Amino acid sequence: MSVQAYQRAANRTSNPREVEYRLFAQVTHALSAAKDLPRGDVHKLIDALDWNRRVWSALALDCANPNNGLPAQTRASIISLSIYVGKVSSAIARGEGDLEDLIELNRTIMQGLSGQP
Repeated sequence: MSVQAYQRAANRTSNPREVEYRLFAQVTHALSAAKDLPRGDVHKLIDALDWNRRVWSALALDCANPNNGLPAQTRASIISLSIYVGKVSSAIARGEGDLEDLIELNRTIMQGLSGQP
């Protein structure tokens, strides 16, 4: 699901920041929609959590590549955030975490990608 969304977004624009922004917008929308679902509708929640986790895992994998052009500290921070997303996602799936934490994190990343404060 995330790969297809990434490819669709890539076809619309060639700017990598815009591609990443669109992907984060799509996955964050899915998380927000899952937040408003009745408690019994866990499949959509799990799907949204999984999609978000896969996006962050892909970013971490890219940042682990020594040929990545980002500064080492930025890459390390993204990898740390990916680990955090995994832990929070697992907690939410167990009914212990807060989905708003992931939504806010993604929105913060989107602000950075858009260049807005």
